[in-house]
Amino acid sequence: MRHATQHADVATAELDTALRGGPFHVALRAAIAARGLPLQRVQHHLSRHGVKVGVTSLSYWQQGARRPQRPESLRAVRALEEILQLPDESLIRLLAEADERSVTGRPAARSYRSLIEASDVLERLQAELGWSLDGGLHTLGHHERVRIGGRRELASRESHHIVRAHRDGVDRFVAVHHGDPGAAPQRMTVRALENCRTGRVRWDEETGVLVAELLFDTRLRTGETFLFRYGVEDGTAGPSREYVRGFGFAGGQYALQVRFDAAVLPVRCHRFTQHSPAAPRSGRQQLPLSGLHRCVHLVEPRVRPGIVGIGWDWE
Repeated sequence: MRHATQHADVATAELDTALRGGPFHVALRAAIAARGLPLQRVQHHLSRHGVKVGVTSLSYWQQGARRPQRPESLRAVRALEEILQLPDESLIRLLAEADERSVTGRPAARSYRSLIEASDVLERLQAELGWSLDGGLHTLGHHERVRIGGRRELASRESHHIVRAHRDGVDRFVAVHHGDPGAAPQRMTVRALENCRTGRVRWDEETGVLVAELLFDTRLRTGETFLFRYGVEDGTAGPSREYVRGFGFAGGQYALQVRFDAAVLPVRCHRFTQHSPAAPRSGRQQLPLSGLHRCVHLVEPRVRPGIVGIGWDWE
């Protein structure tokens, strides 16, 4: 009995500390632990409050892999404060503080509007195409070339994939493109360039997310490799300040090259990494801009789950 009481006291102390200083995901995890509720029970309580949130989303929230931002998700957070017997606005406040830090701590950028904001949209669009998280393919290599145009806009990108099937019958890949703030995905064009053809395309105007089905000319068997190449013509948003790529799984080599128009070169460029969209950026390293080729690049010999990208300053 004494051991259980001590454990409860420790959990309560950890919760109090997390609610004061955050971050949000640590406070949420501490609150759930202090109440001793499995995520399935939390989900059940939310449904009784008229809010639908998946167990996977709850798990991502408490891990810091995603952060609730959509109106329905914020309703869930307010309901969680009641369900977990927390002070009013305690979790919402931590979310607001995190948003303020992200605005003041880094320049307005090509956002992903961080993976977090678009994650639910992306899941919905992929589900419409019947696409699972990994699609039966392991990435052995992904080489990406991004072109920044004369208006400083993200003009286009091209991706060259080398994949291996880990189940029989795989005959397609679903590509994701996330435009800069203000992008119009309905005006973008997806081009199948090598060993594939364009299938269904879906998009979301609010977040600028576009997903496109790339159909192979063969059905892969387990262990078979395949190479294909596609491009996205964008050019629909304002000035671009970074390009990021997120990885849900460990994989092979990733190379990113960003090429700038000769008339509008940035004053400096750098690379960076993040363990998750909610984590601070790290691994910042200046990248030299080649005057001859007007480009910068990075190479990750073996990617790990998380985010890697290149950012640049115009002045």
